Amino acid sequence: MKNVIGYVRVSTSGQAKDGYSLGYQQDEIRSYCQEQGWNLMNIYVDEGISGAKVNEDALEVDRIGFQSMLTALASKTIDAVVVLHTSRLWRSDIVKVLVHREFKKYGVDVRSIEQPTYSIYKKDPNDFLINGLMELLDAYQRLEIAMKLSRGRSKKAQQGGYAGGRATFGYKAKKGQKCIQVDERHAETVRRVFEIKEQHPAWSLTQIAETLNQEGYTTGQGRLFTKVQVKRILDKRDFYSGTYCYGDIQAVGLHEAIL
Repeated sequence: MKNVIGYVRVSTSGQAKDGYSLGYQQDEIRSYCQEQGWNLMNIYVDEGISGAKVNEDALEVDRIGFQSMLTALASKTIDAVVVLHTSRLWRSDIVKVLVHREFKKYGVDVRSIEQPTYSIYKKDPNDFLINGLMELLDAYQRLEIAMKLSRGRSKKAQQGGYAGGRATFGYKAKKGQKCIQVDERHAETVRRVFEIKEQHPAWSLTQIAETLNQEGYTTGQGRLFTKVQVKRILDKRDFYSGTYCYGDIQAVGLHEAIL
C-alpha cells in the first residue's frame, strides 16, 4: 500500500475563479485515495496564499503549509503527494522548478486527480506537450485576473483607501471603511517580533520563531510561528510604521502605525 499525503491551497482570486474551495479539494483527495487503496497520512493546507509566491533570496516556496509538508517528507516514507490539480502546487515556472527539486530530493512523485498521467519523472513527449500547454493556459488566466485586480487596487489607493486585500497581520479591516485599524491582540505580537530582532540582531528567523512560541505568542490562526511568518512581519517594517505603498503610489498616515 502506498503512503501518500495530500496538499490543498486556495488564494483569494484562485478560489473565486476555480471554485476549488479547501473543503472540496480535501474531500476529492480523500475519495481518490480511498478508491486507489492508498494510505492517506495527512493533508497540508495553505489558505489565501498565491501559488506563485516564492522567497527569491532563499530560493524556497514561501508557504507555511508547504514547508510543513516538506518537513514530513524528510521524516517519513512518502511515495507521493496528491493534489486536485498541479496548479495547487505551483503557478509559475520558478515555483514549479523548486517543487520538483524538493520532491525529487525525497524520491516523491505528484499524483494529480485532474491530470491522471502527470508525473514529475515522466518524459513522454506527448504528456510533456499537453501538460505544458495546460500550464501555459493556466498561467495566462492567472495573469489576466491579476491585471484586473491590480487596476482596481490602484484606483482604490489613489482615492486614499487600503488596497492590499486581506488586512496585514496586526490589523483588522471593517467592511465599508477605507482604512484598516490596529488589532491590539496581534499588534502586541508584531511589536515583540521587532523587539526580539533589535535585542538579538544576529539571531536567525528560526530562533526568533522559537522564542515567540516559548513565550506563548501565536499566529492569526492560533498556530506556532515558523521562520516564514517571522520574515513576513520583519519585511513589512515600513507598513507597520504607517507607510503604505502600492505600485508607484506611496501614502503616509492612511493607517495607524503599530511601531
